[in-house]
Amino acid sequence: MARHRLLTIARLAAITLAIAPALSACGGTGFRPMYAANASGQPLSAKLAEIRITAIPGRVGQQLRNELLFQTTGGGETFEKNYKLDIVLRHRLTSQLVNQEGESESQIFHLDADFQLTDLRKNNQVIFKGQSFGRASFQRFQTIYANVRARQDAENRTAKTVAHDIAGRLEAYLSR
Repeated sequence: MARHRLLTIARLAAITLAIAPALSACGGTGFRPMYAANASGQPLSAKLAEIRITAIPGRVGQQLRNELLFQTTGGGETFEKNYKLDIVLRHRLTSQLVNQEGESESQIFHLDADFQLTDLRKNNQVIFKGQSFGRASFQRFQTIYANVRARQDAENRTAKTVAHDIAGRLEAYLSR
């Protein structure tokens, strides 16, 4: 029993010694919480509010832009715009569960977004690029209105998913 306890203590000490260099690197300049103020003391929310989000064509584009505007400014005060965010959307439908008559009983709405963040202070230099996507399924019904409403709901859900993804990636980039 004493030997087993001694082995356990030795293993714990070995693990601690192995992890110690990695933990010491997290001090000073290594690890910093994403939502903490940056080196100049500016909070991340102020940095996000400096992004001008350009118009995105279509109903889904407007939904995505509105969601991003809310996430970057929170409806608060506007700051001088030092960055510009351009987004290009592609969307399509995929039919699922095709019945014997050849009619689709379910569909999936696909939304793909390519985005780039431009620094307006550096001669419109592109400083961050990325891609995001969202998928949402919806049921098809007998009535036309129900189908239109179900598709719009799927479009709204994918726009929200893509907006959250893009905002999170912008937060991670701008917190550096």
